[in-house]
Amino acid sequence: MTNDLLQSKLDHLPPSPGVYLFKDRAGDYLYVGKAASLADRVRSYFQRGADHTPKTSLLVSHVVDLETIVTRSELEALILESNLIKRHRPRFNIVLRDDKQYPYLRLPIKERFPRLSIVRRVQKDGALYYGPYTPAGALRETLKVIKKAFPLATCTIDIDGTADRACLEFEIKRCMAPCTGNQSQEDYHKIVSQVRQFLEGRDRELLDDLRAQMEAAADREEFEEAARLRDRLYKIERTLEKQRITQTASADQDVIGLARQGTAVDLQLLFVRGGLLIGRKDFFWPQSADVSDEDLVRSAIEQFYNKDGQPPKELLVPTALADANLIEQWLSEKRGSGVKVLAPERGAKHQLVLLAEENAAAAVADHLRDEELDRQAVEDLKRLLHLDTAPRRIEGFDISNTMGNQSVASMVVWEDGRMKKSDYRRFKIQTVTGANDFASMQEVVARRYGESEHLARPDLILIDGGLGQLAAAMEGLRQVGHRDQAIVGLAKARGEKDERIFLPGRKNPILLRPNAPATHLLQRIRDEAHRFAISYHRKLRGKALIASQLDQIIGIGEMTRTKLLKQFGSVDALAAASDAALAEAGLDTRTITSLRKSFT
Repeated sequence: MTNDLLQSKLDHLPPSPGVYLFKDRAGDYLYVGKAASLADRVRSYFQRGADHTPKTSLLVSHVVDLETIVTRSELEALILESNLIKRHRPRFNIVLRDDKQYPYLRLPIKERFPRLSIVRRVQKDGALYYGPYTPAGALRETLKVIKKAFPLATCTIDIDGTADRACLEFEIKRCMAPCTGNQSQEDYHKIVSQVRQFLEGRDRELLDDLRAQMEAAADREEFEEAARLRDRLYKIERTLEKQRITQTASADQDVIGLARQGTAVDLQLLFVRGGLLIGRKDFFWPQSADVSDEDLVRSAIEQFYNKDGQPPKELLVPTALADANLIEQWLSEKRGSGVKVLAPERGAKHQLVLLAEENAAAAVADHLRDEELDRQAVEDLKRLLHLDTAPRRIEGFDISNTMGNQSVASMVVWEDGRMKKSDYRRFKIQTVTGANDFASMQEVVARRYGESEHLARPDLILIDGGLGQLAAAMEGLRQVGHRDQAIVGLAKARGEKDERIFLPGRKNPILLRPNAPATHLLQRIRDEAHRFAISYHRKLRGKALIASQLDQIIGIGEMTRTKLLKQFGSVDALAAASDAALAEAGLDTRTITSLRKSFT
């Protein structure tokens, strides 16, 4: 596109709110932005003598075309901008590299016997959602506490009080067996209410309720029940003492902190629910020296909450935002109730922002240290392996099977300092029978580099194994015409701890120094490939075991098996289901009898 055509577009911009997209000569998107007035905002980039930052000046120098999308309001423009950044990931926008959904706890309080479940999408279905919990360890820890302190059912069966027997959870006092009628719906909902109080930070209300129940049980001389309530009270008090970080028990906030070191910026997002710090999320940009704190914070808010997550009642930020009212309106609509965006300068809320900033300062130092170690690692690999350039992309492979059954392979990708999970691949071995890791490795390498899938070629392939696995992988590369591909194997000698690199055409491996950055990098990739392969193998093996177990039952074919597993969720839940529930699922008396016998 010529400058005359670009100028023509600039001359005819509408004064309406909307989104603008700058493009380069190749037609790729450079930048996506929103504006209350497209005419005023877009033209400001091209005014002579405009006082631009170096980054903006560089952006303008690359713009040869632009698109505009008119919206009915600034709010619509904000939402559209966020969606377009997520879709196109323009290189001049501040882009969050993390793009996954975060886990929440779902409590369907309208059900007769509500049970907690883990979900990654918040829906308007009448259930209560708690979270987000990130990292996942925070969620596991919360569930662990709830399971120990509150005897809430964890099964997936239809609870109607007619089950013949209770499961092991009842025997160890982790459930009161409402499935058998041992616990009434009213008593069960008392436990649900306590779980809600715990998750919502209503500490005093929860502890007072438990003490009252404990004292009432003691007055009735139900000393076993009183002792059980006393133990629950103790566990909850200890948990709250360790986790509570704010003085306001009902605090429901997300807190943003930001720290800089050189050109690098780290942003920390702390999740506080009911005064409990339930998790945090870290975002790092190595080159953002000329981007203002306000732009970084606003971009993080728009992109993070553009997902299906639920905003909190309050969002605490380290710097005032010019369009805070617009962001509040957007977040309030997503939440379904009011959300306030605050930049506190004193008091307890300011202390929370300072805490987030302390976390960000520690994180940016860690990121820079890791980046330096990765730079040393790839330079060491270049020297050790006699590569022309230091590798920026490394792909690692591993094989997993059990005595030759359910044989699978994994491929993981390390690129520019981090694992690139969007490029991970997993394979079912198709041409190999039995436990033959060498042939399996040959097959999967040939499939990966012989397929037409549009994935970047790696600078280095890492094989989990020694000379045998390496030779098999090289044969796979030869089959698809990639003889020149750099490839190594990584393994330990039998009975030794030190890692060794095996090279093509060289009998003796290179011994790696245990604490060298190159050693740690290769181990990290190899261990991730192993984890990814094992997780896929376990998934397939579990499905096969379930199918095999149900296939032996007369009257249950493939369609019935699929239907039962979809309805009950697992073989254990199927075994614990009542005869009435099984009959409702479509099984006749004879099949139910066969099912019972198979589980005894």
